[in-house]
Amino acid sequence: MSNHHLNFDGPTAADLNAIEAEWPLIAAELDVLDAEITIINAADHGGPSPLDWCRLRRAEARVTRVAVELAAQPAVRKAVA
Repeated sequence: MSNHHLNFDGPTAADLNAIEAEWPLIAAELDVLDAEITIINAADHGGPSPLDWCRLRRAEARVTRVAVELAAQPAVRKAVA
């Protein structure tokens, strides 16, 4: 059994700080998900457009860029690790 105890009081200040530090990456990943959903839904309407694919590539590039930026910040790495 682990020493972790369930906390029903909500997130701690450290938890909130970690989420805030990681939020740019979370938002970028949500953009990828949204672009992927658009591509899936486009299958019923003749397929994704070149703009849909471009949007997905841009969102994926943003995830990579933000992840690199976060990895370069030692305090953030410790907070979200």
